[in-house]
Amino acid sequence: MPYDPSYLHLVFKDTVFEALLYGRASRDPNKRGDSVEDQLDAGRSLCREYNWRIADEFKDTGLSASRHAKQARDDFEELLAAIEEDPAPPGVIRIVVAYEASRYYRDLEAYVRLRAACLHAGVLLCYKGTVYDLSRSDDRRATAMDAINAEGEADDIRDRNLRTAARTAAAGDPHGRLLFGYAREYEVVNGQLRCVRQYEHEVTGPYVYRSFVHIDQGRSVASLIRWLNSEEEAQRADGQPWTNRNVRLMLLNRAYLGERKNGGNWKPATWPAIRGLGTPEGRAMFNRVAGKLSDPGRVSHRGSEPAHLLSMIALCGPCGDHALLKSRLKGGNSRTPSKDRPRDTPTLHCKERSDTSIREAWADAYVETAVIEWFRDKRKATTALVPDDSDVEEKVATAQRRINAYEEQLAKARALAEEFDDDTGQFRLSADSLASMEQRLLPKLEAERKKLREVTGVSPLLLSLLNAPDPDVIWNGRAPQGGGPREGGLSLEQRREVIKKVVTVRLWKASRPGIQRLEEGRITLAFVGEPGFRDGSRRVRESVPSAGSEGPSGTG
Repeated sequence: MPYDPSYLHLVFKDTVFEALLYGRASRDPNKRGDSVEDQLDAGRSLCREYNWRIADEFKDTGLSASRHAKQARDDFEELLAAIEEDPAPPGVIRIVVAYEASRYYRDLEAYVRLRAACLHAGVLLCYKGTVYDLSRSDDRRATAMDAINAEGEADDIRDRNLRTAARTAAAGDPHGRLLFGYAREYEVVNGQLRCVRQYEHEVTGPYVYRSFVHIDQGRSVASLIRWLNSEEEAQRADGQPWTNRNVRLMLLNRAYLGERKNGGNWKPATWPAIRGLGTPEGRAMFNRVAGKLSDPGRVSHRGSEPAHLLSMIALCGPCGDHALLKSRLKGGNSRTPSKDRPRDTPTLHCKERSDTSIREAWADAYVETAVIEWFRDKRKATTALVPDDSDVEEKVATAQRRINAYEEQLAKARALAEEFDDDTGQFRLSADSLASMEQRLLPKLEAERKKLREVTGVSPLLLSLLNAPDPDVIWNGRAPQGGGPREGGLSLEQRREVIKKVVTVRLWKASRPGIQRLEEGRITLAFVGEPGFRDGSRRVRESVPSAGSEGPSGTG
C-alpha cells in the first residue's frame, strides 16, 4: 500500500529524505510557465511540510507527455539521468515529487522507464500527496493503473482536439498560431479561452499588404526582408527577425485572402481578408506574387541584390533554352591585355559550354533599347500583355458567382438529405441522389475555385510602362523639370523582372573569332506572343532548339 507522507519517517527510520521536483504543462499559450511554477510551488510546500530537502528541480513547459508527442521532454530525460547516474549518499532516500501522475507520463513507455529507474535506484515516487515504493508489487500495480488511466485520458484529449479541429476547419474558424497581421478576441467558455473573432491588426495588417505590393512591383525578397526588419512596428510576435523562409510563408499563405484550408482545399473563412487583398485586383496581385515565389524553375541570384541585367535570364541559342548566359569578367587572368580586349571586361557567356560570349554592355544596351521601343507601340504591347482586353474584376466576379451558386446548391441538397419526411417515411433526398449530385458538382466547384486562384491580371510594373506616354522616362528616369526633383527610373531588379515577362533573349555565335562589334542577328529577341518566347519564370529544363530564327554561323 502507498504511504502517507506523515508516516514516512516511521517506515524509514533514521533517514534523510531528498526530493527531486518535476513539473510539466503541455498547454501554455503565453510560454510563461505559470502552471509549471504552480506545480513546483505545490511540491516545495510539501517538502517544507515534511522536511524533505530539495536536491534539484526539473520542468518541461509547453510539451506533451503523450505517445503522440512530437518533441522530446529534455528535463524529463535529465530527471531519469539524475536518478540512474547520481545515486543518493548513504542514509539518504530520494523521492521524485510531481503534482499528479499525468505530469510524469501519459504514455506507458515513459511510465515503464521511470518505474525501472526508481526501482533500481531505490527512489520513491510521489504524486497527489501520496508516496509509492516501487519495490512493492502493490505499489507497482497501483502506479501502473494510474499510468494506464493517464494514457487513456491523453488519447481522449487528442480525439477531442481532432474533432474540434475538424469542426473548426469546416466552419472556417481560426485555429492554431496567430498570423502576423491579425489580432484575436477571446472569451472564457467552461474555464477555457475560445477565439470568437479574428480581425486585421491596425498596425501590423498594413505591412502584409505593403509586402505584397513590394514584390509585385518587381522588387526582391531580400529588399523586403531588409525593410521589414528596419520597421519597429513590423516586428514579429516571437521577436525573431524576418527571414527568407518566414517572408515567403507569409506571401504564399491564402489565409490573408480570408480563406482557410480544410481537407486540402481552401475555403472561405470567418475572418476578413487583409484590406486591399480582398478585392479582385488584390486577389490577382496575390496570385501574381504566389506564382513568382512558388515557381520551381525560378533562378535566384547570389547576394542580396542582382548586379547584372541579363545574367541568368538570357539564353544560349546554339545550346538550347535550358542553357542560360552568365556574367563574368573576361580577361581577368590575362597577363597581356590589349587595347581592344582590356582586362576585366564584363561579358555574358554560355553557362553550359562557354561556346558563346559577348560584351555585357553591348547586350544590355541592345535589349533595353528594344524593350523600350516595344512598349512605345501601345497597340502591340497591350494586345500581347492583355490579349483579350478582359477585366480582372469581371473574371473574378464571374468565377465567384458560379462558386456561390454551386455551394448554395450543394448546401440545400445536403440539408434535404438530413430532413426526414414522416409522411413518406424517407429522407427528402436519398443518399444516392446526394452522392450523384456531389459527384457532378464538386469537380465544377473546384474548377471555378482554380480559375479564381489563377486570375493574375497585369502587374503594376508592366502597367506603368504600358500607360506611360514615354516608357523611357519610366525605365531610365528623367532629369529635373522646372526646378522639381529628378524622376527616378526602374531599379535593376525591376528591369530584370520586366525583361523576364516580355522578352526572351538569345545569343548566337559570331561569324568568326575576334569580332569586335555587335553583328546583326547575334542577339535575337522574341517578345511575348511571338514564336520562340519563353516566360522567364518558366524556362524549360531540357535542350530545345529555339523557334523562329538562327544566328550567324561560325564560332567565337
